[in-house]
Amino acid sequence: MAKAVLTISSKNYGAWALRGWLMAKFSGLDFTEHTISADDPAMKAEMLLLSSSMLVPSLQHGGIKVWDTLAIGEYLHEIKPKAGLLPADMAARAHCRAICGEMHSGFSSLRAALPMNIKAHFPNFKVWSRAQSDIDRIQEIWTDCLATYGGPYLFGKKVCLADAMYAPVVTRFMTYDIAVTPEATAYMEHIMALPAMQAWVAAAKTEPEEIDELDAEF
Repeated sequence: MAKAVLTISSKNYGAWALRGWLMAKFSGLDFTEHTISADDPAMKAEMLLLSSSMLVPSLQHGGIKVWDTLAIGEYLHEIKPKAGLLPADMAARAHCRAICGEMHSGFSSLRAALPMNIKAHFPNFKVWSRAQSDIDRIQEIWTDCLATYGGPYLFGKKVCLADAMYAPVVTRFMTYDIAVTPEATAYMEHIMALPAMQAWVAAAKTEPEEIDELDAEF
């Protein structure tokens, strides 16, 4: 079988690309990366939140093509069940799917106000009330999961789909100097310490400045 191919976008700006890439890494899947150009309309649509159907990332594996980050996560769980991308306990598994779905379909104010930009840093950034409500809800999710499952990750001692889904939020909170609780701070430190996250951030920092629209504070 040919090696799987994961199509991604910018590592500096691509929140959905990061989610899919982390899922593949967490699963242990052997894959190669294909990065679409910054000039590609599909990439710009994703980066600027103009796409109604996110086709990046997409995974090609054994003649099967899967897109949409949640679908990629579920597919990886099926082909790599021992990786533990979803918790073994049924109740925890349902909880994990619920908060992944909430990240997938919600938090639009956060996305618009605090776009992912790993290389940037905006101290004293003004956060408007709607985005703050999203920030508060995300911290509530993290606090609940860490208290329920004991940490250091959202569902215990091992990373799972939920950690991949919320990892771009961690980078956003750091970029915009968002004040968070001690519990959230500790969780963010664990996520950023992951070898996969360190590799992604290092690659993001080498990217040329190609998407000028995203350097604006909006």
